[in-house]
This record gives sequence, C-alpha cells and structure tokens, in this order.
Amino acid sequence: MIWKIRREAAQEQGPDRLVRGFSLLELVVVIVVISILLTLAISRLLALQVDAERVAMETVAGTLRSAIGIKVAEHIVRQNIAGLKDLEGSNPMDRLAELPRNYLGKLDGPDLSRLEDGNWYFDTRSRTLVYLVRNKGFFTGGLGDPPRAGFAVRLVYADTNRNGVFDPGIDSIEGLRLVAVAPYAWNN
Repeated sequence: MIWKIRREAAQEQGPDRLVRGFSLLELVVVIVVISILLTLAISRLLALQVDAERVAMETVAGTLRSAIGIKVAEHIVRQNIAGLKDLEGSNPMDRLAELPRNYLGKLDGPDLSRLEDGNWYFDTRSRTLVYLVRNKGFFTGGLGDPPRAGFAVRLVYADTNRNGVFDPGIDSIEGLRLVAVAPYAWNN
C-alpha cells in the first residue's frame, strides 16, 4: 500500500523520478531501536524469572514452616512438648500432605553435579533440606558451590544456663523452627 502511494506520488512529479525504499540511515535507526527494545524485554524477562524462582522457593519454605507449627500445636495439645526434641533434624517434607513436584526425596550425600537445578532434596547425612538454585547469578550466600539454600528443623528452647546448647531437665522446650542453615540473599 505504501509503495503504491509512493509510486503514484513519483509519477505525479514526473517520469524520471525514481521510487526509493528506506535509506541506510533509516534502516540502522530501526535496527538500533529494535535492539534496545529486545535488550530491555530480555532483561525484564530474566528478572521476572528470578522473582518467580525466589517466590516459589520461599513459598515452599513458608508452607513447611506452617506445617511445623501445626506439629508443634499437636504436641502442645497432647501435652507432649518433650516429644518435639525427637523432631529436631527431621525432614520437614514429611509434614506435608502433598509433596512439591520438584522434591527429589531423601538422598544420602548426593553427587550435586548429577542433580537438576530448581529441585529440593533432603540430605540424610547433614539432616538438611536443600534447594538447588536455578538462577545462580542472582543468589548469594547459602551452602556454596553450586549455589544452594539449606534449611533445618531446629529446636526452640529457653537457654536457662546460657550455654547455647539444649540441656534436658534444665532448659525448657518452646517449639520447633525451620531455619536457614547459612544466610542467603536473592539479588536482582
């Protein structure tokens, strides 16, 4: 349609007038603008992908914290607070009615190079629930190389003698908590 209009305009100006397309400068400007827009779109898409992974990981951790809270409440109702000591270091995934699709199960000192990123597993040696980070460049801290977030079920107690260790008969148990084994942060 545009070419037809240009051809008609050129014919009105005279038979010697040539119809031309885009100039080289116009073409370069269009390519630069498209490149900038693509770069912005890709960077925004990557940021959204990192946010989605962070939210998914934190959602599972939050669900596990709620499940542990329900288990603590059960023990309180049954007046078996001392029984919470047996749950320290347990697999928090055992508290869920439905396991996440990306949970690989209980593994005994797994070869991390063989595991796919974006999955959870419970390391039976360290008694730690581990999440293998997919977007490694946006994650700092955690359990090291490869980047991972580690969580453990820990006893919450009143440290009466202030020695930093639970002493049965001296310290009183207050509950359980899912804690990060090593501090971590998502950056984007």
